[in-house]
Amino acid sequence: MALTTYDLDPVHSQLGFSVRHLMITRVHGVFAKWSGAFAIDHDDPSQSQLSVEIDAASVDTRNAQRDGHLKSADFFDVERFPHIRFVAKEIARDGAGLRLVGDFTLRGVTQLVTFSISGGQHAKDSQGRARVGYCATGRISRKAFGVSWNAVYEGGSGVERRRGDRALREGRRRRHPQWREGRHDD
Repeated sequence: MALTTYDLDPVHSQLGFSVRHLMITRVHGVFAKWSGAFAIDHDDPSQSQLSVEIDAASVDTRNAQRDGHLKSADFFDVERFPHIRFVAKEIARDGAGLRLVGDFTLRGVTQLVTFSISGGQHAKDSQGRARVGYCATGRISRKAFGVSWNAVYEGGSGVERRRGDRALREGRRRRHPQWREGRHDD
């Protein structure tokens, strides 16, 4: 089977993260602006391709003060590094799912990271277009990307944990041939 190209569908997808806060709770956030390209060979996933570009300034944790701090040089440093990027290097079967390995770039530092992928259900939407859905999850050490900010409170607990869980829950719609020519109906 050949590669099937899908558009990453931001209306039916979420790119988010969670981190431990004060070692007692988790803070969840999303990125509102991102784009990507995905092509999969369902019979031979090793031929598949995925790339995602995130607008780092679009971070949203539902708290404007915290979002401002995340955009600062303490964390994402969006003035110097406006984008976070992921480019797949390897996609392989892993039990019932897939393993995704690729270059993750944050704050100008690129590290190899691994995500587990589940899903892959296929459906047709109300207009007869092919859709497929996946969920990619993994852990990223922010310290590996030069993010070391942490405040220590009385009793020794830190504000932020060093690792963050990243999840990309994606709904993808198969690319319509006319879209490549700049014509689409929706």
